[in-house]
Amino acid sequence: MELQAQIEELYNKKEYKDSDHAIFNNFKESLNTGQIRSAEYKNGEWVVNTWVKKGILVGFRMGRLAGVGDSEWGFTDKHTYGTKKFTPEHGVRMVPGGSSVREGAFISKGVTIMPPSYINVGSYVDENSMIDSHALVGSCAQIGKNVHLSAGSMIGGVLEPINANPVIVEDDVFIGGNCGIYEGVIIKNSAVIAAGVIITANTPVFDAVNGTFLPKPLIIPEKAVVVAGSRILKKHPGINVYCPVIIKYRDDKTDISVMLENELRGEIN
Repeated sequence: MELQAQIEELYNKKEYKDSDHAIFNNFKESLNTGQIRSAEYKNGEWVVNTWVKKGILVGFRMGRLAGVGDSEWGFTDKHTYGTKKFTPEHGVRMVPGGSSVREGAFISKGVTIMPPSYINVGSYVDENSMIDSHALVGSCAQIGKNVHLSAGSMIGGVLEPINANPVIVEDDVFIGGNCGIYEGVIIKNSAVIAAGVIITANTPVFDAVNGTFLPKPLIIPEKAVVVAGSRILKKHPGINVYCPVIIKYRDDKTDISVMLENELRGEIN
C-alpha cells in the first residue's frame, strides 16, 4: 500500500497499534528528508497536499506526553515529535542559544538558524536560507532558496482546516525585521518585505506602481518592494487605517541593499 493510502487510513482511525506507529515513523522520516511536503509547486501554482497534513495530525493524535531533557530544565511534548538533531554532515548551521526545530520539518543544506528561533513540524526550508533570531516558521510553512527571514519575523503556520494553504515564501525573498506573514499569503520570487509589514489573507495591499489593490487570494508579486503604509477611510476621511504599499519593483539598487546577506550567511560546502 502506498504511503498516502496508509496515512488516509490512519487518519480515519481512533485507536492505533504498533504497526500504525511504524507507518507514521516512515511518514515522519519522509518529511524530515524532504521526500514529501505539505505543499508543492505544480503546473504553475502551489497545491496543498492534504494527505500530508492528515499525517501530521495523526502524529499528534497517537502521541502521548513524554518528558524531554532533565528534571529541572526539561519539557513535555508529544513523544511522536521530538527535536531534530543536526551534525556537520547535514550542512546546516545551527548556532547555539535556544533555537529548536521540530521533527517533521525539512531543513536543507546551507541553511543558517540563529538563536533563538523556532521551526515547526511540516515546515520546509530550502537551500541557503537564513532564519534569524526570534523568528518563527510555523507548521507547514514553505520557505524557498536564499530567503532571509529577519529577526523577530513570523511566518504563520496552518494545520487545520487541512485544505487551507500554508504561507509560501518563494526563492530569493527578503523579509525585514518584525514582519508577520499569515493565513496562506504567497510571497513570490525576489520580493522584498520591509521591516514591520504585517500581511494576512484579507489585508488590502495597494500597488502604487500600477495604481490598484492586489486581488484575493493575496499573492505578493515577483520583485515587489512592500512597505508599511495607510489609506483613508471613505466614510471617515479623518481616519487612516493600515495598508501595505508596493512602492516599486526590485531593481539593481534594491539588490545591492540586500547583497550583504550573502556575505553574512556564507557558503557551506
